[in-house]
Order: sequence, then C-alpha cells, then structure tokens
Amino acid sequence: MKLIEVKKLSKSIRGKEILRHISFDIEEGDCVALIGPNGAGKTTTLKMILGLIKKDAGEIKMFGEDVSAKNLLSLLHKTGSLIENPGGYPHLSGLENMQIIAKLKGVNESEIEKALKTVRLYEQKDKKLGAYSLGMKQRLGIAMALLGDPKFLILDEPSNGLDPAGIMEIRNLITSLPKERDITVLISSHLLNEIEQMADYVGIIHKGQMLYQGKLSELESTGKNLEQIFLEL
Repeated sequence: MKLIEVKKLSKSIRGKEILRHISFDIEEGDCVALIGPNGAGKTTTLKMILGLIKKDAGEIKMFGEDVSAKNLLSLLHKTGSLIENPGGYPHLSGLENMQIIAKLKGVNESEIEKALKTVRLYEQKDKKLGAYSLGMKQRLGIAMALLGDPKFLILDEPSNGLDPAGIMEIRNLITSLPKERDITVLISSHLLNEIEQMADYVGIIHKGQMLYQGKLSELESTGKNLEQIFLEL
C-alpha cells in the first residue's frame, strides 16, 4: 500500500524556485531517504507533506487521502515528526518534557515509558534536558515523535551535528523502527554513508528537482555509490 504519494510538487519562496515538479511514492513499511546538498529542497518537501508550508502546485496524499486543511489534523494524528532541531525546556527533565508533549497530543502518559525505552533513554528520564548530550536530545525528540503510536515518521537530518557514537545510535534506532514498531520512515540527510546503511529507497534532490527515486540497491548496480553521484552534481 502506498502510504505517501507526491505528484508534481512545486514551491517558490520570495520569487525563488525551491521545488520543481517533485514526484515520489513511499510504500508502507519502507525506510526512505531524501538526500541532496544543503538547499536542495529536502526540508521544504517534508514541511509541505506535514502541512507546515503551503504548496504552489501538485498533489500530496497520505494514507490514501488528499492532504488538505479539512483532514490535515486527522492525518497528523497518524504521523510523528522531528523537523530541524528538537525543542524542549532545558530546566525540566526528559520525562517532564515528554509529559508536556503527551498532554499537547492528547496521548495517555502510559505511552511515555514505551517511547523512552524505544530510544533507550528510560534510565536517563529524570535527568535535566539541559544536561543531555546532543545525541540524547535527538533521541528524546524522536521519542516525542513516537508518542501517539504513529504509523509514519518524518525525521529531518536526525544525525546532524552528532559525533560518530551518536550517529550510530540514531542509525540503529531508525533501522529498528519498521520491524519493532511497524513504522514507515522518511528521513532527509546529507550523510551519504549513513543513508547507505539505513535506507531501502532513496530520492535524490538537486536544485529542486528529483534526479532519482527508487531502490538503493538498483542505484548501486550501476557501479556508482552515492558519493560518486554527488561528486558529479
């Protein structure tokens, strides 16, 4: 089943074309990565899927329904997201920050323990957020996105700024979600080596256009890895 369908999506901001006729599909249970240089249009695409930015043209379907103002909230109840940097109150503990998000989402607090254990932060739940490492903050942000038991998870540059150990933790977490929690994952990233270890499918965006969408294994069968392709852009 197609969980996401994006057709001919276009967007300009202040007269500058950001996206031009972007199209891609995401099947249920996949881990898909949108990759491209900074400024390629990855974050803009994710924000439009979530309804945070209005599209100029094109179609977006989630769970078989057109994304519109009428049904956006109902669709977002099935979706978790972490766009750009994770937020939170540094003077409160990880648990207290999770409780705030659970209340805002109308989610039972019993889900908090499950989410914290999924991201391996349960033992640090009483630690102040201000004392968390960047990797821990990223994992807490993902835990917040997991509240409400979403079927679709959008993560924007989840490994950005992390040290090698933090990157590995996030990679292991993301690759576990489709199997352990039956979640379809869409991530954006420019860390090509990580994408090759995480994603089943990739969409390569360059200067607002989709250059390739499909299985990572089929792309690699051409004899080029992602780094070689980017060097040619």
